[in-house]
Amino acid sequence: MLQILLSDFHWSQLLQPQFYIEHGGLWLILFVVFAETGLFAGFFLPGDSLLFVAGIYSSNLAAEVVPTGNEYLDLLMLMVLISLAGIAGNTTGYWFGRKVGPAMYGWKENLLFKRKYLVQAQEFYEKHGGGAIVIARFIPIVRTFAPIVAGIVQMDRKKFVFFNIVGCVAWVFSMLFAGHFLQKWILAQFGFDLKHHLEIIVLGIVLVTTAPVLIKLFSGKKNTSGKA
Repeated sequence: MLQILLSDFHWSQLLQPQFYIEHGGLWLILFVVFAETGLFAGFFLPGDSLLFVAGIYSSNLAAEVVPTGNEYLDLLMLMVLISLAGIAGNTTGYWFGRKVGPAMYGWKENLLFKRKYLVQAQEFYEKHGGGAIVIARFIPIVRTFAPIVAGIVQMDRKKFVFFNIVGCVAWVFSMLFAGHFLQKWILAQFGFDLKHHLEIIVLGIVLVTTAPVLIKLFSGKKNTSGKA
């Protein structure tokens, strides 16, 4: 079975939410959510789109733990479990930042580590303060390095725990419920099943969530060229 899976595997599948749902289900989703912030190399993993699609498949995923037969209980169960994974991931990133974070600025860049991502996260944190931990949850790449930066700048532990919980619960709740109820509404109103068009949905989410990063990137280049 493993040999068959590996023979059909391509690295691009790691960017596709349906790959995790089909080959690992809820338990793989929990690992991905943890790794995206708990392991700084997880910045390339799908976050928003994975949770949105998880909301579409909420009943199937919840059945892996306890088949409740109630959509609200299914969503609540998923929200609690995924939030715990996200909170644990951020906490790991925070402690990593406190212990070895400052040395990261001197690390040699490679495929999995780019110093510019760390710098961008620090600038974002300095601009938004503690609220950056909440806001960063909704911004790809930044959410990976924000807790590390919080650890580097020695953010108060209690303050970090508060913003970590609020941000994670808000992120998971909004993405899960948006995916579930948008699928339900579109299917009822137009007979259009989002499960058959996940590529379009994922592309839309990626464009929306990466727009702030792209705008900042290009505006920064314009400012630099203008000064020159």
